[in-house]
Amino acid sequence: MAPRIAPPAAVAFVGLGTMGAPMAGHLATKGYAVRGWDISEAARAASPVPVATSAGAALSGAEAIITMLPHGNAVREALLEGDALADAAPGALVIDMSSSDPLGTRALGEALASRGLAVIDAPVSGGVRKAREASLAIMAGGEPGEIDRAMPLLEAMGASVFRCGALGAGHAMKALNNYVSAAGLVAAVEALAIGRRFGLDPETMVDVLNASTGRNNSTENKLKQQVIPRSFAAGFAIGLMAKDVAAAARLADGLGVEAPLAQAMAERWAEAAHRLGPGADHTAIARLVDP
Repeated sequence: MAPRIAPPAAVAFVGLGTMGAPMAGHLATKGYAVRGWDISEAARAASPVPVATSAGAALSGAEAIITMLPHGNAVREALLEGDALADAAPGALVIDMSSSDPLGTRALGEALASRGLAVIDAPVSGGVRKAREASLAIMAGGEPGEIDRAMPLLEAMGASVFRCGALGAGHAMKALNNYVSAAGLVAAVEALAIGRRFGLDPETMVDVLNASTGRNNSTENKLKQQVIPRSFAAGFAIGLMAKDVAAAARLADGLGVEAPLAQAMAERWAEAAHRLGPGADHTAIARLVDP
C-alpha cells in the first residue's frame, strides 16, 4: 500500500478561485509545498500560495495534483492538453475536487491510468464560507487505497470526508446533493412569492418554515440572508448549479430511473441561467418568480 501523502509533500493546486484559493491556503498552512495555477491573472495575483509560471510548471514533481475547476471539461483541458503532465511525479495522485460529470470522471481515470497516474474524485459542499473555515463536506470516490493516500490532504480542507464508492461516485453524490439543494431553493422562493402575494410577511414565513417541516438549507441560510434583502451574493453561480442539476438528471436518465422532478429542475435552472446569465448568483433564481 502506498503511503499517505503527508507534509511536506509537493502539491499542485489547479484552480485558485473563490473556493480553490482558501483550500490551497489551508494545505500550505499544514506544511505542504503547494504550487498553484489558474488561467485567470487576477486569481494568480490574489493567490495565498506560490504560483507557477504555467500549469505544467505547477504539476512538475508534484506528488498530488488537485483540480478545483468549474467543470470536468476544464479539468481535462488542464491535465491532458499540451504537456502539462510531462514532468508529473511517477505515480502521482490526481484529486479532482471540481463538480464534474461522473461518467466523464471515469473516462478521465482511464486516460490518466495510461500515463501511470491514479485518480480519485473528491467534490465538496459547503460554499465559500466553509472553504475558508476548512470545514467542507467532501465526497470521495475511487479505489480505497488511493483515498487513504489522499486523506491527510482532504482532512486539511474539510471537516467530513465521505467514502461514496468507486471512481465517479463522489461526483455522482455531489450532483445529487445539488439537485436536492436546488429543488429546495426553488420550492422556498416560490412559497415566499406566493405568500407575499397573499399578504403574508416574508420574515414571519421564514420563521414558520424553520420551526416546521418545510425547513431546509435554503430556508435556514438563504431566504433572510440573500432572497428577502435581494442581495443575491451567496457565492455560487447559477450556471454551476444548472450544470450540476443537469448532471443529476442525465444520471437518472442514463440509469433508467424515472425522476420527473429532476428533469423539471434541470429545465428550470437552465432557463434561469439563460435569462439571468450563468454568472449570476444561484439565489437570484428568485427573480424568475418575483422580479
